[in-house]
Amino acid sequence: MNRENMTETPAAPAPKPTPTVPPTSAPYSPRLADQDLQDALRRAGGVLITGPKACGKTETARQIAQSTLQADTDPSLARQLEILPDLALQGATPRLIDEWQVHPILWDLSRHEIDRRREPGQFILTGSTAPGAGAAKHSGAGRFARLTMGTMTFLETGHSDATISLHELAKSAPGEEIAPHASRLTIPDIAQRLAFGGWPGNLGLTAKQATENNRDYLETIAAVDIRVPDDTYRDPQRVKRLLVALARGVGTEVTTSVLARDTDLSRDTVREYLDSLARIFVAQNQSAWRPHLRSRVPLRETPKRHLADPALAVAALHADADALLGDLEFFGQAFESQVVHDLGFMSRQEVYHARGADGLEVDAVVEISGRTVLVEVKLGSSDVTIDTAATHLQAFARRYLEAGNTRHAPVLVVVTGGGLSYTRPDGVHVVTFGNLGA
Repeated sequence: MNRENMTETPAAPAPKPTPTVPPTSAPYSPRLADQDLQDALRRAGGVLITGPKACGKTETARQIAQSTLQADTDPSLARQLEILPDLALQGATPRLIDEWQVHPILWDLSRHEIDRRREPGQFILTGSTAPGAGAAKHSGAGRFARLTMGTMTFLETGHSDATISLHELAKSAPGEEIAPHASRLTIPDIAQRLAFGGWPGNLGLTAKQATENNRDYLETIAAVDIRVPDDTYRDPQRVKRLLVALARGVGTEVTTSVLARDTDLSRDTVREYLDSLARIFVAQNQSAWRPHLRSRVPLRETPKRHLADPALAVAALHADADALLGDLEFFGQAFESQVVHDLGFMSRQEVYHARGADGLEVDAVVEISGRTVLVEVKLGSSDVTIDTAATHLQAFARRYLEAGNTRHAPVLVVVTGGGLSYTRPDGVHVVTFGNLGA
């Protein structure tokens, strides 16, 4: 992520969003999105990169862009777009248009230019706010590929040695085993990383500095950024109460009604605030899984709640690594949220959760290479913990299979915080998070 300088809380009307941390001269850290961006530019005229502020969108785009238009800071751009709008698109390609949504006309201008040039790899558009209805006149279908980025995974920050590939697990045949591996990652290491977060701009900082940046990030969300999608004032204190409630319920199926009760807000206000937080990629839902459109297996539909990075949940509760180690229940929630976050970016697929009416549940469900991967997440790695998780996975899989919802047996995985990675005699894979790679 590109880090930006915080400003004092402004008075209404809402100002344009401001950077949240100072720029860093640290070398670029490779991202999972690097190859995806190159591939997308080969097949589409433009690529739209979205994701939370400071997650690294701009820096990733700059690694391949040959020219740049900084739409949020160029003082002459508004005038230029009135008089000679096509000039904004001139430059070596691929041309990066950063924070394009500040001037929504750039979307339609670049779309028309792609149609005119009839060549792939013309533009990269980045933005930290999802455009509202009417912001652009055309969806860009057929012109733009879409790429979502987030904060760095454990793999990207070097906390995983990637000895076990998620995609290879998904391709494994029934009965195929993974070679046993140990991980150097300890439970205290995980606590420190969860509190630190995955923002590229925090790399090289102390734990205290990173934690303070994360708290500043939340303050900016509440005071400034939540207004940006529709230029509507929202009470920062109410927003902060909602962020705290989301933090307490991170990785759980906390409902709108519960959030309203915990924040002393109406359900309509909570829904409206959640929508705004989602449009700036801060609040994120893990949808409930449907095994098949024709399935009659009764599954609950309540989503699980997550924030853009589990470190935001830690920061919202004014916690740190020591606090996580002292509250293993919340530590487990934050760890599960991190695993779900990383599974999504490593698989390049949406990650669901599943809970049946009979109580059977799976923490993460992801479709990879035509296979369904069912994942239970456990911070601990004792034999009892793993046995229980494996039993739950097998029970869910039996119901899943008996319902006739798949042609291939699902891959069953228990992701743990420590211990060994190996395959159990019953075929369930146990993978410590410090070994898991893409």
